[in-house]
Amino acid sequence: MSDIGEETRGRSKANDPAHDIYTEEGAVRPDFLARVGAAVADRDVLYLRQYVARLHESELGDLLESILPDQRQAMVRLLGTDFDLTALTEVDEAIRMEIVEQMSNAEIAAGIGGLDSDDAVYILEDLDKDDREEILAQLPFTERVRLRRALDYPESSAGRRMQTEFVAVPPFWTVGQTIDYMREDEGLPESFTQVFVIDPTFKLLGVIYLDRILRTNRQVKIETIMRETNYPIPADMDQEEAAQLFEQYDLLSAAVVDENGRLVGVLTIDDIVDVMQEEAEEDIMRLGGVGDEELSDTVVDISRSRVPWLLVNLLTAFLAASVISLFEATIEEVVALAILMPIVAGMGGNAGSQTMTVTVRAIATRDLDIHNAWRVARREICVGLINGCLIGTLVGLVAGFWFQDPNIGGLIATAMLINMVAAASAGLMVPILLNRAGADPAVSSAVFVTAITDTTGFFSFLGLATWWFAIG
Repeated sequence: MSDIGEETRGRSKANDPAHDIYTEEGAVRPDFLARVGAAVADRDVLYLRQYVARLHESELGDLLESILPDQRQAMVRLLGTDFDLTALTEVDEAIRMEIVEQMSNAEIAAGIGGLDSDDAVYILEDLDKDDREEILAQLPFTERVRLRRALDYPESSAGRRMQTEFVAVPPFWTVGQTIDYMREDEGLPESFTQVFVIDPTFKLLGVIYLDRILRTNRQVKIETIMRETNYPIPADMDQEEAAQLFEQYDLLSAAVVDENGRLVGVLTIDDIVDVMQEEAEEDIMRLGGVGDEELSDTVVDISRSRVPWLLVNLLTAFLAASVISLFEATIEEVVALAILMPIVAGMGGNAGSQTMTVTVRAIATRDLDIHNAWRVARREICVGLINGCLIGTLVGLVAGFWFQDPNIGGLIATAMLINMVAAASAGLMVPILLNRAGADPAVSSAVFVTAITDTTGFFSFLGLATWWFAIG
């Protein structure tokens, strides 16, 4: 969550193998972890200041996640004011809260005083309201107002993600005045690519990129060279929607405005990259039914987050078992059916998961909607037919040879074809219907798709077998 174009300390040392803290696989080097652990045990503050405090915040975050909890707390205490609180934006929430809870509110206030507003909000938003207010009360008035305004916006909104530090000038200024202002004002952001143009009420009028300012004579007025801001982002817009705007229009930064069109902040590409990563991770975790689980969570927390979905899966398993029980007599007569039916259900489940994953992602990126759903449905059904024929033929040949019975081979091949088509249909339609109903398809789809493919697979295979052997 650092500024764009920042020449980080960690990056400046990356070319020096002696200072590279990572292995080739991207993990923190064990020897470096051992040296840090020894320095913490020996209370070697000099070593920690020289080799830990100078790390880039992302490197320090990786280090915090890699060392033991006791070492982590001791290291933060030993570093004191040399500990960069920006690193807390790079770690799991559980680790961040663990570190923050051992710090006094005065220490937190002193630490976030030098952070960008978006990083400060990231740390403050998880604190108790009383602690947050006490910390804010210790900050300068202007900074306190900016942070409170950002914290008032909904969680996961553009207003929470924005930086409240930006460069804004009136339209009647000249280019020369603007350049002098940027050179002399020490309160400006460390790095930026745009200068915003506002009226006396802070209403956004336009924007100028730095390259245009540098190429224009000093006496030219800003209003003559500014361009309209095509994509201002409402502060209450969901951060995922804001990320989609950045992706669609190749933005590096964008103005954030309130309901009256007044400039309140700026979103930059580094924040949006974090949003994209978070949203992708969230979708993957939800597809697996594990919520917002993190590696640093406790055993009890992990168990609590997983049990609800396991119980839902248990109900669907009983549904599939009830279908099997309908054909108990047939299974007793033909034991081969009991051996082969997991293959039908398993292959259908895998096929359904493939289609479901693509569908959920397409819904999230807004590539799939009501207008192209039928075209995509036709494509997926055709894919299901082709794959069902190929896989069904292969499984049928193997099963027929295995049990020396062509009837068994034909039955499982037909059931496989039916279930593959059902899997493709369910993998597409279930997420679409859940999304239309207002539910999150990433959370709910897997359970329903699995239930459909299991019951369809068992019913088609055992039902066909019962019918075939009855007429035979």
